Amino acid sequence: MTNDREFSDLKLERKECPKCGAIWMNGNHTWATGAKGNERDLAGLVCNKLGDSRCINPQRGFEGGDTWEKRLDDLSKMSDEKDVNF
Repeated sequence: MTNDREFSDLKLERKECPKCGAIWMNGNHTWATGAKGNERDLAGLVCNKLGDSRCINPQRGFEGGDTWEKRLDDLSKMSDEKDVNF
């Protein structure tokens, strides 16, 4: 008896960074919220400051993306705009 049943190529691969706990599902970075992640932002916010040889983010070491300095600057600008509107 032959099995004519077809099988899909569906697979689930999960990688977790041993340094920060960031998750990659099937090669795609995912934020803890479940939202699609951005490896460059992760690098700017975490990996470039706190990462070490255990970090698995392929964007670690690259400049760009979101950073805490950029977020602070954005908050400062929003605060300045709010003060002007009063």
